[in-house]
Amino acid sequence: MIKRALADRPTERVAGDDLTPAAVMVLLYPKDGDYCVLLNKRSQEVEHHKGEISFPGGATDPEDRDSLDTALRETEEEMGIHRDDITVLGEMDEVATRSRFRVNVFAGTLRQAQGHPYEFRPSADEIAEIVEFPVSALRDPASVRVETHWQDGAPSTVYSYAYDKHLVFGATARILQQFLQLLENGLESEGHN
Repeated sequence: MIKRALADRPTERVAGDDLTPAAVMVLLYPKDGDYCVLLNKRSQEVEHHKGEISFPGGATDPEDRDSLDTALRETEEEMGIHRDDITVLGEMDEVATRSRFRVNVFAGTLRQAQGHPYEFRPSADEIAEIVEFPVSALRDPASVRVETHWQDGAPSTVYSYAYDKHLVFGATARILQQFLQLLENGLESEGHN
């Protein structure tokens, strides 16, 4: 359903040649009777966004073939997920971060053995904690924080998501919001609520 929703819409791009190219992977997989989205809490050792919740991903390296290659490489380096275990569903809209990155966003599913959770092998240098955010919790209105403030003379609404002891905000929350909208659109087109 997400693959079809992504195929049926153009990908929005972020303008700005001065932004550093990067890519992330939004992974969806079944766990304990629900679906989860994989996030991580970044360590204090990384260069950017220390201690924040993010998707697996990072800056483009010169040897990366394209932004998808960046997302797959970074997911493998950070979380120990082999690229052959990921089924890419498509590309979501780009986002810009406050730290001046232009992020290509890819959605995918994680292949795993029937009845067995995937064995993540996070990088001790980059990842402080694995955060598996259930889709049911993401869709729960009690998890959503909405703030509206003035920006450049107009109202701007930003979303954040709370789960367990974590707060997801900024570009990661914008990506989650986009992912949830794609999920809702896919469910509506299939007649589910």
